[in-house]
Parts: sequence; structure tokens; C-alpha cells
Amino acid sequence: MFLFWEAVPQIISIGRENLLDKFFKLKEHGTDVKTEILAGITTFLTMAYILAVNPSILSSTGMDAGALFTATALAAIIGTLCMAFFANYPIALASGMGLNAFFASIVAGGISWQIVLTAILIEGIVFILLTFFRFREAIVNAIPTNMKYAISAGIGLFIAVIGLSNAGVFSTGLLAGAYTSVQVILCTVGVIVIGFMLYKKVKGAILWGILITYALGIIAQLIGWYVPNPEVGAYSLYPSGIFSLPPNIAPIFFKFDFAGAFGMGIDFLVICFAFLMVDMFDTVGTLVGVASQGNLLDKQGKLPKAKQALMADALGTTAVMFGLALFLSPLFLAIPGFATAPALIIVGLMMLKSILKIDLSDYSEAVPAFLAIIIMPVTSSIADGMMFGFISWVVLKLVSGQPKKIHPIMYVVSALFILKLIFA
Repeated sequence: MFLFWEAVPQIISIGRENLLDKFFKLKEHGTDVKTEILAGITTFLTMAYILAVNPSILSSTGMDAGALFTATALAAIIGTLCMAFFANYPIALASGMGLNAFFASIVAGGISWQIVLTAILIEGIVFILLTFFRFREAIVNAIPTNMKYAISAGIGLFIAVIGLSNAGVFSTGLLAGAYTSVQVILCTVGVIVIGFMLYKKVKGAILWGILITYALGIIAQLIGWYVPNPEVGAYSLYPSGIFSLPPNIAPIFFKFDFAGAFGMGIDFLVICFAFLMVDMFDTVGTLVGVASQGNLLDKQGKLPKAKQALMADALGTTAVMFGLALFLSPLFLAIPGFATAPALIIVGLMMLKSILKIDLSDYSEAVPAFLAIIIMPVTSSIADGMMFGFISWVVLKLVSGQPKKIHPIMYVVSALFILKLIFA
């Protein structure tokens, strides 16, 4: 009897592994439960920085930071579970860096976050419908390849500028001042730390960079170099604790403003369309890139079950780790802007790499791409960068005798942006 009870845990473990293998086809993909668990933890460490960065960016709009933290974790849990059970891909999903920066920039332009949240809801519904009817791939394919790369690069620069601003480098930052300020110095150290770790291929380099910068900030406060001053946005870096129940999501849950949104007329439609474009480029580009790195593409370079994968993204192995992180909110929410700034700068650099794929030898392609890239960070508007890029691309193709290269959808998109210019 003793031997039987000793064997029970092993029997349960074997049964569990067989069940997981049968459902997820682990052996068929050349992997096992232990490998997937380790890979899931590694993926979480690589992505967990979003739990600090997303609330940091979006709380600048007036949204509750605690509620944003909970929403960020829940979105990652739901999205990743959908990816696992709908598409059976070992890909984790979380909030997009381009979208949160775009959200903050629109609110900074004078539109309430409740109206922008409404735009996200409508864009999300359209997103799901486009994915279900396979129109999403068609729209993405209609956008010129060079413009896709330009949008990614432009968003990268925009995100990097936000990071520099949060560290106090620009006069628009939380702590405008000399380059020798403690925030700017620690941010610079953080960038160097992350860069070195990425060079050494350290797993979770961005998250480690944030935590190391934050730890140095705490030391700076202990020795009196960093002096808290809430009036200028410099808060105490000491966390109120480590573990806590997840913050209430109520302050931002379903806080839509349909009356205000529909009262904006065509401007609101343009915002929804801009979100849709950014969302599509960010998702498809990232998904294909990750899939290629993970050898998930077929011989034709296509992603099998792309519809299911894209649907999982539209709705929302690492989900468990994000669930556990929900109880670490005091730690993540105590991380200041200058500690998350290095992550924004490095992510911006990663997105900027797409500029290497742009055909700069053809000026009918290079000029629109450059306009899209440069206007985004300068105007703090991804939509404006897309507008100038798309309109100039269509016009240059027409005047240079290349109308056959223009997809009908590009005419529609450019017309919408022109209407925005006229009625804005």
C-alpha cells in the first residue's frame, strides 16, 4: 500500500503530461512539458516590462494607474490563452507599445480618454469582423510594403521620444532640466545596461534593465541624490509593499463616451481608422516575425492557422505568469518613468530597424516613407505621419506615371485623410 501511494504523484504527473501532449501535440512539434514551461517563463521575463510601462504611459492621460495595471495583466492572460487554445501556438500576447503611445498622444491633443477608449472599442469590433471575414489580410496587403516599414519605424521613433521625455530630457518631460539630473543619468545607465544585456543575449534583458534602473533610483533616494518632490512629478521610489490583491479595474472599466465620440463626426472616424491601421501593422508584423523565428511558417512562408492566431490577438503558455504578476502590483506601480524610459528607447530602436528594409533608391517610395517616419515623432501623432505618408505616396505614384501600383483601398484611405484635413 505504501508503494502504491508513493507512485500516485508519478502516475498523476504522467497522466497530466499525456493529456497536455494529446491536446497541444507537443511531441509532434518536437517539444515536451518541461521545455514549454521553461520557455513560457523565459517569454514572460521578456515581456513583463509591459506591466510597468503600459500603466506609466496611459496614466498620463488621467486614467487610474492601478486599474491600468490590472487591465494590462488581464489582457495578456486572455490573449495568450486564446492563442494557445484557438491556434495552438506558443506565442504570448500583451498590450502593444505603438497603440498605447498613440492613445496617449491623442489624449494629449485635447480629446478625453473616455472618447479615445470608445474609439478602441469600435476599432476592436471592426478588427474582429475583418479578421473573421479575412478582410484584415486584404487591407494589410493593400498598403505598400515600404509604407508598412515606415509606419513601424516612425512609431519606434515616437516611442523613443516618449521615453526620453519621461526621463526629463525634453522640456515637455515630467522633469525638465539639465542633462545632469539624476533621472536623465539613471535613464542613460538603464539604456546601456539593456543594450549590454541584449548584446550578451540575456533573457528578459528589458525587464532586468527596468528593475536595475529602479534599484539604482532607490539607492539614489537613500543617499539623498534623488529627492522626491510631488509638485514636479518626482514621487518617492519606495514601494508600499510587494504583494497585494489586484487593483480594482472599476475606474476605467466600460468608461465609454459615445455621445462625445459621435459628436466629433468625421474626426472620430479618422481616429478609429488610424487605430485600426496601427493595430493591424503592429500585430501582423510582430506575429509573422515571431513565427519565423520560431519556425512556425510553412514552406511558402505563410503562417498556418493565421486566422485563428489573428482572432486570438483581436480578442485579447505565459498566461499563468501574468496571473501571478497581478499580485505584485505595489512593486510594478512604484517603478518611475525614468526607469521605464530605457525600455521605451530600446523598443523604439527595435522598431526602427524596419527602416533598413525600405527601398530608398526609388524616391516615389522613399519620400512618402520619410515623411511618415519623421512626422510621427515631430508632431507626436502617428495618425498625422500616416496621413502625410499615404497622401504623398498616392500623389507621387500618379504624377510619376505609376497609377497601376495604387490599390483602390489606398485611394479610399487617402481620401479619408484629405477629408480630415479639410474639416479639421
